[in-house]
Amino acid sequence: PRSTLFPYTTLFRSFAVTTDPAALAEKINAINEARVAESAGPNYNVAPTTTITTVVRRHEDPDDEPTRRVRSMRWGLVPPWAKAGPGGAPESKGPQLINARAEKVTTSPAFRASAKSKRCLVPMDGYYEWRVNSDGADKKARKTPFFMHREDGEPLFMGGLWSVWKPAKDGSPLLSCTIITTDAVGELASIHDRMPLIVPERDWDRWLDPDAPADLEFLAAPPDVRGIEMREISTLVNNVRNNGPELLEPAKPEPEQATLL
Repeated sequence: PRSTLFPYTTLFRSFAVTTDPAALAEKINAINEARVAESAGPNYNVAPTTTITTVVRRHEDPDDEPTRRVRSMRWGLVPPWAKAGPGGAPESKGPQLINARAEKVTTSPAFRASAKSKRCLVPMDGYYEWRVNSDGADKKARKTPFFMHREDGEPLFMGGLWSVWKPAKDGSPLLSCTIITTDAVGELASIHDRMPLIVPERDWDRWLDPDAPADLEFLAAPPDVRGIEMREISTLVNNVRNNGPELLEPAKPEPEQATLL
């Protein structure tokens, strides 16, 4: 079971998304195939294993032009070869595949099949990251949360991979995804050494193309972070039970300590 407190690791683990799937599909000229009942409503503290909204590009027929589609997927990729547990669901042993390093997506056994033809976008208002306020040696050192977002208020679209897992018995296939991370650049590198892979709109269709392999040059290039802002926020975001717009508010300055003369 998931802890109510995020463990502080090198993984990208949380983001905020408030755009309804239907509105998103209209905005980006896509077909809405999302399960609205599970995806509707803003989520200011998206955690691993949550059902999230993604964008893919797929064929209706083998010979037609692929079209953009908005789909619901579980965050945490389940490879097609994963075994089923006693209850028929995928085994939960091992680490959750919520992130994939850009340097390894085409060679890692868990991701290379998806990297060939099942790439996706994960839209979000912004993402959270924590800065360690020490030399990093003390795991209990206080960490300061930040929210990274576009200065114009438009959504960010992060590169991801997806997969279809089919249960051995009768049951619905499970669509799941992972978010790709890369080396952080610019000011963002002062918060954490990794960041989600931002895919600019000009590269959406190339990234999503199911008939072309992953663009290795794009995966290796520094991400374009122009127009990305970051702000310190409250530690309320550390707890997944907190989920509201107050998580995005700038942190209030700590009161000054009184000095005895």
